[in-house]
Amino acid sequence: MNSTKDDQSPNERVNVLGVGISPINLEIAEDLIFRAIDSGEQGYIGVTGVHGVSEAQSDTKFKDILNKTFLNTPDGMPMVWYARLYGFKKVSRVYGPDLMLNICSSSVDRKVKHFFYGGREGVAEKLKEKLKEKFPNIEVAGTYTPPFRPLTNDEEIEVRNLINDSGANCIWVGLSTPKQEKFMNGFLKKFGNNSEGDASLEGAKIFFGVGAAFDFHAGLIPQAPEWMQKYGLEWFYRLCKEPRRLWKRYLKNNPLFVLRALLQIFRLRKYSL
Repeated sequence: MNSTKDDQSPNERVNVLGVGISPINLEIAEDLIFRAIDSGEQGYIGVTGVHGVSEAQSDTKFKDILNKTFLNTPDGMPMVWYARLYGFKKVSRVYGPDLMLNICSSSVDRKVKHFFYGGREGVAEKLKEKLKEKFPNIEVAGTYTPPFRPLTNDEEIEVRNLINDSGANCIWVGLSTPKQEKFMNGFLKKFGNNSEGDASLEGAKIFFGVGAAFDFHAGLIPQAPEWMQKYGLEWFYRLCKEPRRLWKRYLKNNPLFVLRALLQIFRLRKYSL
């Protein structure tokens, strides 16, 4: 049975090669996120397309991380087509950059604060400037540019303190997949209200892994035209722009994804969540 906005649950998932994708649209995502903030929840949101699902096939730890998200949005059109195939008619693409703009826009009247973690040196501050131009009353309470290595324990505590002192509710993480998802999971496991040690993060804290959204909204990298996004061709646009960095990701992962998807759809292979 298809879900409506009123009865949508964060736990509802579509099995895409063993990765649970939330069969939602931007409106439903926004509603669930602000409901979580209003109720003081903590968790992390994955924005997952073919690349993330493909990475999870050879990394069971990463697959488990994706399946523990508060929401795992359908970032690519193949995720949307999958969900529609299984009867979720209201699903549409919840693209990281679009989700970021929607939440930032709606947060102004709600007095929800933001924190930007990630990007190269200066990118988070540039992003802050650009978003304040777009949404003059937005509250960006802090930024942090991490080193290109795992944080030390002291650095993790520093980031925790910065987030707590800022009072931010939305922590936007602009690294890359699977690095950003592993960071969010590990950080919340260590400091969140369901952590194995002391609960150190205060109040509502929702982490978002949005990858290249930092560069897009900071004006550093152009986005694919809307028509290419609509027809699932954004990968081709990005491949043309960054062939050296992305050719292995797209030319290897995309054909393998299609093959695996066909095996699952025709019930020739089972993938468990």
